[in-house]
Order: sequence, then C-alpha cells, then structure tokens
Amino acid sequence: MAQAVRPNSATSLFATDGKPHPRQDALAAVTLVLGAIAFITAMFHSLHLISSWAGLIGIITGAYGQFISETTRERFGLILGLGASAIGFFLGMAQGGLFGGVLG
Repeated sequence: MAQAVRPNSATSLFATDGKPHPRQDALAAVTLVLGAIAFITAMFHSLHLISSWAGLIGIITGAYGQFISETTRERFGLILGLGASAIGFFLGMAQGGLFGGVLG
C-alpha cells in the first residue's frame, strides 16, 4: 500500500530527514554567534583580543560542527559562521593577536 509523503515541518527549513539534531543545531548557532562577534569586533583595532579569541573558538566549534553535521541546513549555517570567524580571527591576528600587549 502506498503511503503519503509528509512535507517537512515549518521549523526545519532544509532538514530532510525529519529528525531533531539538537547538538548540531546548537553548534551551528554558537558558530554563527561567535562569527558575528569576531567579524564585528575585528573592525575596531582596540578589540583585537575579542575578535581573535572569538574567531579561534568559532573556527574550532564550526569545524567540529561540520564533522558531525547531518543536514544541509546545519552545514549552511556552519559555513557562514566559519567564514565570519575566520575573517575576524585573521583580522584580529593582524591587529595584535591573541595575547597582543597582554603577555610581553
């Protein structure tokens, strides 16, 4: 007997498997927030410590999130967060680095 195909719920934009992924979604959200913080604070020279550390942690969480991600929606958010984290990290490193002026 044929069964009807149920459409995806409204809460999952691209989650095609229909299962919840709380750990992956949390990593994607954390990576996006850290990427936004790193990217925005990299625009200010005096905030290089925040941008470099937030970028580094965002890169690490995003890389682990990519490793365990299961859907396109998770990977999309992770790639955006990883890109913003990397830009913030590299600009923060160019402006003084992780310990610039604090140690030494």
